[in-house]
Amino acid sequence: MATAVFSAAQPTPSQGAWRRFCRHRLALAGALVIMVLVLGAAFGPYLLPFDDTYIDILKRFAPPLSGAHILGTDELGRDVLARLMMGARVSLSIGFVAMVIATVVGIVVGAFAGFYGGVVGAVLMRLVDAVLCFPTIFLLLALAALTEPGFVTTTVLIAATAWMWVARVVEAQVRSLREREFAVAALAFGSSNLRIMFRELVPNAIAPIVVAATLNVAKAILLESYLSYLGYGVQPPAASLGNMLNNAQIYLTSAPWLAIAPGIVITLAVTSFNFLGDGLRDALDPRMNIP
Repeated sequence: MATAVFSAAQPTPSQGAWRRFCRHRLALAGALVIMVLVLGAAFGPYLLPFDDTYIDILKRFAPPLSGAHILGTDELGRDVLARLMMGARVSLSIGFVAMVIATVVGIVVGAFAGFYGGVVGAVLMRLVDAVLCFPTIFLLLALAALTEPGFVTTTVLIAATAWMWVARVVEAQVRSLREREFAVAALAFGSSNLRIMFRELVPNAIAPIVVAATLNVAKAILLESYLSYLGYGVQPPAASLGNMLNNAQIYLTSAPWLAIAPGIVITLAVTSFNFLGDGLRDALDPRMNIP
């Protein structure tokens, strides 16, 4: 009876992970900020009386809290809040899509390298090391100079410079799991190598993959801001957080709100995703036995 009561009192692994995550206050704050940003980017533009491309020359450089323009207007009289919400939508979309692409590529490369090892693993991981040798921003700018700027190319380029960290994580996890009993049993039952990799090994490495993917979103948003700021990313008149900063740089003294608003959103988004990644890492770490 005592054993039964003790067993019932023990939380399940998912409950223990949730409790550890809830104790990480910065991660909770980051998740809340991300939720607000996503909801604002998704539905905010439909709640405003101004379109992000609507031009009112008579109200150029209107300061914040000027009538209906809560965050003021820019050099063409466009509403800053409307452009900020649309820019956040573009930047977050690039971040999430680039994260998905980078995660898929990283999982495939890491799974094959970790499972087969030997020559295959060495070649694939040396490819990863070779790409990592180049500073990310310079590699990104070199690739961007060879392509037509836009949403799709920006997303693909960012994903192309972000999959290596996922591949390293997956390779290490798969290499440590491939000799475990469940993997050997699956092989003994006649499962194919692909099935063992993607139905047995990768699902058991999902925790570090989720953490790496979360941190990749923050990295992708920051890289999009770099590219658009330098003129290689999303092109005007479409708004993104990066090209809003690019357009605002010559008005820093006369209209500082044009740079402050997108700068704050970029800072909040990147910081929140980093906090969320830290919280998920602590919550999903199997070595954290405290419920």
